[in-house]
Amino acid sequence: MSTVIMSAPSDEQAAMQHYLVCGTEDCQKNGQFYCNDCHRPLCERCRDEHVKNPDTKFHEIVHYRLRKHQLPVEKCKLHPTRNVDIFCKECKVAICSKCSTMKEHHRHEFDDLEEIYIEKYALQQDEFSKIQKYFLPTTQGLKLDIEADVTKIQKLMESIRTSMKAEAESLKNLVDEVSSDSIEDTHIMEKTLLKMLKSEETTYDDYIAYLGKMSDEFQQHLSLENQKILFSEILKIKTIPETTKPVAPVFTAGQFSKHDVAQLLGRVIVSNAEPKKRKIQPIVAVTTYMKSTVKQLGQSKEKSDVKQTPSLSSSATNVREYSVLGVDSVWHVSVDKSGRLWVSDWRGNLVQTDLQGNQLQKIQTSGREEGYHRATQDRDLIYTDKHKREIYRITLDKKITDFIKTGDWEPLSLQSSRINGDILVGMIKDKEAKVTRYNKVGKDIQNIQRDNQGQGLYSDPHHITENINGDICTSDYKKRAVLVVNKSGQHRFSYRGQGSGFYPWGICTDVLGHILVYDSYSNTVHLLDQDGGFLSVILSPQEGITSPRGVCVDDENNLYVGQRDTNTVTVYKYLQ
Repeated sequence: MSTVIMSAPSDEQAAMQHYLVCGTEDCQKNGQFYCNDCHRPLCERCRDEHVKNPDTKFHEIVHYRLRKHQLPVEKCKLHPTRNVDIFCKECKVAICSKCSTMKEHHRHEFDDLEEIYIEKYALQQDEFSKIQKYFLPTTQGLKLDIEADVTKIQKLMESIRTSMKAEAESLKNLVDEVSSDSIEDTHIMEKTLLKMLKSEETTYDDYIAYLGKMSDEFQQHLSLENQKILFSEILKIKTIPETTKPVAPVFTAGQFSKHDVAQLLGRVIVSNAEPKKRKIQPIVAVTTYMKSTVKQLGQSKEKSDVKQTPSLSSSATNVREYSVLGVDSVWHVSVDKSGRLWVSDWRGNLVQTDLQGNQLQKIQTSGREEGYHRATQDRDLIYTDKHKREIYRITLDKKITDFIKTGDWEPLSLQSSRINGDILVGMIKDKEAKVTRYNKVGKDIQNIQRDNQGQGLYSDPHHITENINGDICTSDYKKRAVLVVNKSGQHRFSYRGQGSGFYPWGICTDVLGHILVYDSYSNTVHLLDQDGGFLSVILSPQEGITSPRGVCVDDENNLYVGQRDTNTVTVYKYLQ
């Protein structure tokens, strides 16, 4: 495979393109076909001439991606002038054609080593594709899942610690309250006991006073003047009043331990439940097209004059690139029928570029990362001004005209129908969102806002496209889903990715009804069937993309991918 880099000689800053070059001498066109007999790429014109040439008309010509890889050159050890190209089935060794005539291989059966190599190469390529399209993305998804679990566990444990501290503080407050009540009870007990002792003390004070009085009377009786009284009266002394000793309260220390306190507080318990295994996406969906490709490699040559229905390739191939001047990133891409690009970045710059990457026009818009512009069937461009709540049209003569006013609704995303030319607009107002259909002249003819249960269907319809069956496919970042309704507005299905995370961005459809959507969570482009079934990951970081955002497919089944951190638009072939 040869690759050439071409640039416009008149402008050193013009964008550079990369593509496969035809193997015919002095031909610099795109070599999208391949001759398996000559082992060289061919452009469409050279392929037609190859078929017409009597010397090569029976050669096997296929699409480049279905080519038979040429057998590596290996010299025979016994016959150094010959290449090893035969496999002896009896001896299980690779030999040259001259070796096959030797007596050691008499009457042995031989196979074409190149055919064996092609088959083995296809099988190895299949395994390699599995690594790129299944094992690596799936493992990276599991790793991201683990990282999400790490964050989740950290937050959970911090929440548990906060709860434990709050519970301990609550217990401390209860202890303080009980202790305070008990101390107050001791003050009451003390007051009662002291009052009783004071009363008994008063009793003895009164008795002492009584004894003093009685002593005085005795003195009087004993005097000479009162001797007669002594014989007539006998003084009696009252008994000492009885009192009781107070019963002193006894403090009984609480009988508790650290374990008792732990029983009062909550505990963290590790569950004995069986851990659930992480969900691993089965490989069946990924390998289906790999197997079909291996089968195709062994089929007869394709007739050059028969136009076949496109089919999926085993992998996406980078066929060219554009470096677009005037933008610092590529968040959305539109392609018109002439192949010219409209590219926008997150700053609102909207640039049109030709096939060489030269800037044709540039305007400033209010759009940012949304899919807010789209080429129409008439080769015009329509784009939104969400601040003015209006949709504008740019004609071929670069004239900008008012097209649709959206009232109170802020337009985000646009799609021009390839079926009937209708305009589909994703828009928001306050916390509501909807998709509105306008006809070619800008008349409102349909509003889609709620699902089959009457609930709000959309939240952030920032990219929108239409499938070949009339389905309206919307990429809703806040809902983390691709939402699909039929042409009547009835909700058909929602696609939410293959793992724990899915943040859809750019979305488009192709001639086979596939839905292609970029997932910013895993930096991959997912390929879905018409009913939302996951088929495969057709682009991942292994293909050299890092942060794709805008995706679209042109009339030649080329996939255009714009990236967030570069002004480069990369074109891939994924259909053949």
